[in-house]
Amino acid sequence: MVKEPRPGRVKTRLGRDLGMTAAAWWFRHQTRRLIRNIQDPRWNVMLAVTPDRAGLCSRVWPEGIARAPQGQGNLGDRMARMLRGAPAGPVCVIGADIPGINRAEIAKAFQALGGHDAVFGPAPDGGYWLIGLKRARAVPPGLFDGVRWSSEHALADTIATLPDHRIAKITTLQDVDTIDDLPMTNRGARATC
Repeated sequence: MVKEPRPGRVKTRLGRDLGMTAAAWWFRHQTRRLIRNIQDPRWNVMLAVTPDRAGLCSRVWPEGIARAPQGQGNLGDRMARMLRGAPAGPVCVIGADIPGINRAEIAKAFQALGGHDAVFGPAPDGGYWLIGLKRARAVPPGLFDGVRWSSEHALADTIATLPDHRIAKITTLQDVDTIDDLPMTNRGARATC
């Protein structure tokens, strides 16, 4: 799930700390790094882009990687659309603002789906950086209903929409919302620019 990195439209909370242009710059480079870090022959990578038209045509991301428009609605509506629209088999949806995501973490998620119906990669703030579904059955129609997004309840609320599913959790990883969430290596680089 990626937004085209335009100042004032992406990472606005981080932008309040760094400035909107610097926050968009960080997100652009984070997204490029993420794409390199997760490509693997064991799975297909697809970018779910927004805004739809600009994201599909954007030169920000490497050519040759499939893209799909996220469409309208809240985050749950858009993630559910991606989960339902993916090719048959297990699928994982990740956020793009988590520096710790790599092939090993994605592999853990797919491995967990071998014995579970759903998998989550928690974030320390009560949200999550990954949701995966085995999809041995249809994606539940009420998935994400009532989730309090951008709150400490997002993970618990989402799990509550999967009452009859076997749930696994993998590594907790930090997403970047504010300057305090940036890895120390990025902070040091920023201070020297």
